[in-house]
Amino acid sequence: MTERPDAPGVDAWTNDAGFVAECLACLRLRHQPGIGPRTIKRIFDRYDSAQAALADARSFGPQGLCDDTAAGALARGLTTPAAEAEIAAAAAKGLIPLPYFHAAYPSKLRQLPDPPAILYVIGDAKLLTGPCVAMVGARQCSRYGFGAAYDFAVGLSAAGITVVSGLAYGIDRQAHLGGLAGPGRSVAVLGTGLDLVYPDANLDVWRELAAGGAIVSEFAPGTPPRAANFPVRNRIIAGLSLGVMVVEAADRSGSLITARLALEQGREVFALPGPVNLPTFSGCHALLSQGAHLVQSAGDIVAGLARELAPFVDSRRPTPPGRPAREATPSPTPVAAVAGSAPGPRPRPTGRVSGKPPGKASQQASPRPLLPAGPDAPNPPVRAALVVPEGLSPVESGVLTLLADGSKRHIDALATSLAVAAKDLSSALVLLELKGLVRKWPGMYYTGEAQG
Repeated sequence: MTERPDAPGVDAWTNDAGFVAECLACLRLRHQPGIGPRTIKRIFDRYDSAQAALADARSFGPQGLCDDTAAGALARGLTTPAAEAEIAAAAAKGLIPLPYFHAAYPSKLRQLPDPPAILYVIGDAKLLTGPCVAMVGARQCSRYGFGAAYDFAVGLSAAGITVVSGLAYGIDRQAHLGGLAGPGRSVAVLGTGLDLVYPDANLDVWRELAAGGAIVSEFAPGTPPRAANFPVRNRIIAGLSLGVMVVEAADRSGSLITARLALEQGREVFALPGPVNLPTFSGCHALLSQGAHLVQSAGDIVAGLARELAPFVDSRRPTPPGRPAREATPSPTPVAAVAGSAPGPRPRPTGRVSGKPPGKASQQASPRPLLPAGPDAPNPPVRAALVVPEGLSPVESGVLTLLADGSKRHIDALATSLAVAAKDLSSALVLLELKGLVRKWPGMYYTGEAQG
């Protein structure tokens, strides 16, 4: 896995004439009447930069890319003033633009038939190119969905997966707070300009995302919240993600639009079953009847995305002693902070911020003193020392500590020794297996996997 490229810092990009010229070329195309994202995608497929495309704008008509009127307007630079005004506003607001051809632009978005020509970012742009899962759902949600959103997000983030959502009330808010509680962190995709906070009540979450996650939008600075913006925004939520989880949704919910877009993009869709007497779960039940994955824990999502996550998991495995290091994805680092939210230590979301006490996934204490291993099953020979990496959850660390002696243990024995619920242990074991740190044997037995 090659290192994820950095986005330019605010000061750096404004002084880079070539970068600014590429941003302006993207914006000139976006501002041109009669040319939408799908047309821009067809144009970009034929060139290696937006500037190269515009230099050849008069040929767009003969190539069948757009009509002669639009091509002529582009060739004459009629949209240049609007593009220059937008990029100046972005610089004044401290935003980072990512034009389509830049190395830090999310490659997953280039797979869309209608990708944004340019994205604006606040925070850590590297999160956009890592493993992401979207979580969407109702603004007016039930207590059940409210708690589940936080707990699922905590579990995903603990596995190093970035939680993507839309910074709305209800499910979105809880998803962001849960994601920010772990190393995977969270990304918000807005239907407004990045300089606006909508809704106002989520200013606290906006600030935490700016300091320790990321906020993105394709809309120009100052763009207000319009109803038409949010379905457009939803395609980016789905496009950034390996899969989409619908936590709670009624029959006509906008979350179902995101799920449909995910299916059209070839992403996996997951849904949480809810009480049959709650109409806010009827959309989830409809998705399940149509083949969406039923999930009861974050581990179910990780297992359902095992193939998609494999390249990211493989790049994060510890390098055994004596073996040459491979190129690996580094820990993301913030690239910008705005609105007085400087990067640095971030307070963990509390019940005061989230509106609920932290879920069980966030309350796990360090395992109690471990009992000596018993003869649960025949033990395989120990080939090498078992590495217990940093950054694991208490349950994951406890499992590896128990298996460090090379023993093969049944899941029930592990649960008894660690004094944890079976569902929490199952999720931890799935994550460890995907990380290559444990091996599952027939009969629900497990051994540690030595990294050498």
